[in-house]
Amino acid sequence: MQALARREHSRAELHAKLLPHACETDDVDAVLDDLVKRGWLSDARALEQTVSIRRHRFGTQRIAHELRQKGISDDLISSVLPDLKQGELEAAREVWQKKFAAAAQDPKEKARQMRFLQSRGFSMEVIFKVMKLSDSDEWI
Repeated sequence: MQALARREHSRAELHAKLLPHACETDDVDAVLDDLVKRGWLSDARALEQTVSIRRHRFGTQRIAHELRQKGISDDLISSVLPDLKQGELEAAREVWQKKFAAAAQDPKEKARQMRFLQSRGFSMEVIFKVMKLSDSDEWI
């Protein structure tokens, strides 16, 4: 209950946290089934919480990877991907502007900025758009 009180967890996450404290795996599954039945445990709510927290700082690829690590099903993940991709360019612009605020002056700096955005999980298509806009200073 303490874990659920802090934040939403997926079933797989909570299973991994409880397993070391249980005598048998069946006990953990029974507890998780009861929590789901009562509405206290939901993969959909865990997905919504993760997406709402991460969407302004990270790209679609990184968020999807994190959701898979949490054990959320691919069906649920694919249901939120269109919304994430729709706002990805704006999120990348905000992240880039907060970190750099000025267009790269040489190829080495441009590559560094691109690697930074890539490490945040933004697609190369979005990164190229952000870098092109930063070169032309249309949105700054």
